[in-house]
Amino acid sequence: MKRQTAQYRHGDHALTRFLWIWIVFMGLLLFAAATRAERIKDLASIAGVRANQLVGYGLVVGLDGSGDQTSQAPFTTQSLKSMLAQFGIVLPPGTDPQLKNVAAVSVSAELPPFAKPGQNIDITVSSIGNAKSLRGGTLLMAPLKGADGNVYAIAQGNVVVGGFGASGSDGSKITVNVPSSGRIPGGASVERSAPSAFNLGDALVLNLHAPDFTTSQRLAKAINIAVGENTARSIDGTSIRVQAPQDSSERVAFMSALENLTLDPGEASARIIINARTGTVVIGRHVRVLPAAVSHGSLTVTITERPVISQPNALSSGTTVSTTATDIDVRQENKRMFLFEPGVSLGEIVRAVNQVGVAPGDLVAILEALKQAGALRAELIVI
Repeated sequence: MKRQTAQYRHGDHALTRFLWIWIVFMGLLLFAAATRAERIKDLASIAGVRANQLVGYGLVVGLDGSGDQTSQAPFTTQSLKSMLAQFGIVLPPGTDPQLKNVAAVSVSAELPPFAKPGQNIDITVSSIGNAKSLRGGTLLMAPLKGADGNVYAIAQGNVVVGGFGASGSDGSKITVNVPSSGRIPGGASVERSAPSAFNLGDALVLNLHAPDFTTSQRLAKAINIAVGENTARSIDGTSIRVQAPQDSSERVAFMSALENLTLDPGEASARIIINARTGTVVIGRHVRVLPAAVSHGSLTVTITERPVISQPNALSSGTTVSTTATDIDVRQENKRMFLFEPGVSLGEIVRAVNQVGVAPGDLVAILEALKQAGALRAELIVI
């Protein structure tokens, strides 16, 4: 009877836990369906759950004479000798092989979060020496290390190059894209999992992609409404601490429902982005202008020179002289002055500028002048 009673209690506990997860999950889905805004998974990420960068060094062999020139890349020959020595092949002293079909490369990859041993990841192979092209080459086994010095993946495979190059005997050549760099889809096998903070502690921290106090407060409020009071609290304008189940499977189900919650994020601050190279101007929605009058016109100065031949009188003893006559013409376009009323919105700014008919470069000059005058209520960012 005691064993049966313990089994019943264990079954009741499992059923209660399942019902709790199901109720929370359905409540979150209903709350998400009732709103039309952005999802939490698009606004924030979990602290400690991130990708890790890997890097390694290797040799690409099998090239069609487009490898490193050993006179300018001695490390390629050194690497090949070290590799051959591992297989019991020792080159005679003084031997300097000309390796036109071998290239020394760097291998880089990104280890996704929760990647497990045996899974494959994509890698990028880039020439270190003076190899002209990696097309048709094969990367030999190369270990990929993380920032801590540990090996997390092993890379090997055929390099896929998107560019090509061709040259003639007269020195002419043509290159499309970058043939000295390529990729190997699934070219690395994960050998070790990176540590993750997902299952550590009794809470998770959500970090906003764009720090904003309003969005941080609204996100915490949305979680508390859907799950329960004091489940989430804002730490600052970026981080929100969320109480999560201790069991790993429950935590996964909890976060699966949580990331589908939606909310109205806080609107961005008033900004004007100017690309000085292309003349592109992006004006934010909340940009406002204080009362100001703007007059913008272009002054055109045209200088022309024309030769003038001066000939002396037939009875005089003078000589023919060539002189230059200069004409200067100054024109200024007649542009009307336009007035910005208090609290002018984005649409009114655009209409006023279009009436004057200024080019993007002139618009940049107007915005900078308004900023200097203190009439522009926005952050002016030049990229």
